[in-house]
Amino acid sequence: MSDDGLPPHSPLLPAPPHWYDRALSAPSERGATNVHGVSINYQVWGAEDRPGVVLVHGSNANLEWWRFVAPFLARNFRVAALDLSGNGDSGWRERYTGELFADETMAVCRAAKLGDRPFVVGHSFGGFVALETGYRYDAELGGVVLADFTVNPPERYLEWGLRAEREGKTRRATRVYDDLETALDRFRFVPEQPVRYPQVFAYIARQCLRQVEGGWTWKFDPSLFDHLEMGVDQCDKFIAMKCRSALILGEFSEDEGAQSADYMAELCDCALPIIELPDTYHHMTFDDPLALSAAIQGLLQAWLQQDRLNRRP
Repeated sequence: MSDDGLPPHSPLLPAPPHWYDRALSAPSERGATNVHGVSINYQVWGAEDRPGVVLVHGSNANLEWWRFVAPFLARNFRVAALDLSGNGDSGWRERYTGELFADETMAVCRAAKLGDRPFVVGHSFGGFVALETGYRYDAELGGVVLADFTVNPPERYLEWGLRAEREGKTRRATRVYDDLETALDRFRFVPEQPVRYPQVFAYIARQCLRQVEGGWTWKFDPSLFDHLEMGVDQCDKFIAMKCRSALILGEFSEDEGAQSADYMAELCDCALPIIELPDTYHHMTFDDPLALSAAIQGLLQAWLQQDRLNRRP
């Protein structure tokens, strides 16, 4: 293992995918913006004169989970990925809400200069954030893409948040590991799935850790879901959202929050674009980032073309 926690390119490991080094070497800029008293970290790819899109990561993750997607989107878009508060290199809050996460997302759109009516793409829990952003800021958005996140019917809704209320206690601090090697060995995808590219897995694991007194621990705030209510009214918010929306799903995803695409299609009278990525699981950003990038670009380019046609006399 190298000093930065990345596995070397050795004969004992399969060669990294051809997009691995291309994505890591793609030029980008880091930035930060203050949202309701907390610093929100973000990174930007692509020129300012291109249409804007912001990428929102899942729970206990960070903007690096988009590392192998964003550079390829940046060919045609101005792309920003953010660390939500309580994640990555952003600050933590006493309590978290969907409204705060939506405000963070839009603040990054402005700070990163994504232009008028940017698009929001959210993966997993980031889909919940994208839904909240679309519900609260729909008039300012070009559209919302939910990646392996769906809205459940109320009778099947299961609240992920409010853990303190359900369990009667708040979350304890994340475990501190004596050394980086031990911490890296504890990293897992949730839900678990096959590791297709060991180098990618090792890179992401390293980006989820921070050094503290006594060793290494995870970057996420373990109390994030203690008081956050995701809400049984998600279907109502989806119906009320006036901007365009679409779904991208993993063919073999086992995530409980991504199983209601048919219900969402019914809510939209079967007019909701739904793309299933072949041979991918829940963590599609690592299974096939090029296919995911192509699917996102296809949806956004179609919406942009629709806007151009609507502007014609």
